[in-house]
Amino acid sequence: MSDSRDVLVVSPARPHQMEKLAQEYVLHRFDQSSDRDALVASVADRVRLVMTTAGVGIPAGLIEKLPKLEVITSFGVGYDSIDVAACTARGIRVTNTPDVLNDDVADTAIMLMLATLRRLVVGDRWARSGNWSKNGPMPLTTTLNRKKVGIVGLGRIGKAIASRAEPFGVELGYFGRSEQGDVSYQYFNDLLKLADWANVLVVACPGGEATRNLIDMNVLRALGPTGYVVNIARGTVIDEPALITALRDGIVGGAGLDVFHNEPHMNPAFADLDNVVIYPHHASGTVETRDAMGQLVVDNLVAFFAGKPLITPVN
Repeated sequence: MSDSRDVLVVSPARPHQMEKLAQEYVLHRFDQSSDRDALVASVADRVRLVMTTAGVGIPAGLIEKLPKLEVITSFGVGYDSIDVAACTARGIRVTNTPDVLNDDVADTAIMLMLATLRRLVVGDRWARSGNWSKNGPMPLTTTLNRKKVGIVGLGRIGKAIASRAEPFGVELGYFGRSEQGDVSYQYFNDLLKLADWANVLVVACPGGEATRNLIDMNVLRALGPTGYVVNIARGTVIDEPALITALRDGIVGGAGLDVFHNEPHMNPAFADLDNVVIYPHHASGTVETRDAMGQLVVDNLVAFFAGKPLITPVN
């Protein structure tokens, strides 16, 4: 086995972490290169590890150009942007950064839920614009208290969302591949039935082809005109054109969205809707959490080059 300490950086960790890594390893900055093909060709026989992020993933064809590649370390919990099956077939290990972002992502789900039901952005604009002083109080909104909250995907983040929602006096239900014995929330094995039951539908499942357009017009119609959808999962999980139509036509009451198709080039139709609260895929975007995520990427990298077990392997 090669003792090369060369790393191809498709997408970096935090700047201070990259500075430290540069002192110990040879970092080839694919992310900053003006001629990426030439860069890859020049280092292909030495690179054993690729560093990337969940949002960027691995460019098409790059893995095939790296015959010595052994590990991909990814900054983020999702790995739908990396062909894990292809990596496994070639013996390439993939790592991610689970758990350290659960709290901030769950907090963001609650933030979006409250901001959507209580129309925080509309209220802020009402006060700033002078409407409050000219026209009096803004229209009444909707309480979260005593609502039925349905969670699509009761994994680690889904459970963290549920634990935060409980103090608001909500009733909780969930949809997933199987019923979980460690929770008392109502289980639905049919997504349409969950949507019909819920007042608020929180999407917290993995992305990828298995869940593409899972939340379609049928689900939105079942949720109904007094229902709300919150998405902190992946933009691909919701049929976006269907959601825009549902929001415009009053098929659903509103949405709180952290993720979108074709990020960061969000469909501009969302910006024209006042029943949507928009957040720019920033649920884990605190200094503390991003530092912890970056450190986990670094720790996996260091473990690999030291010949130790990977800390958070996906495959």
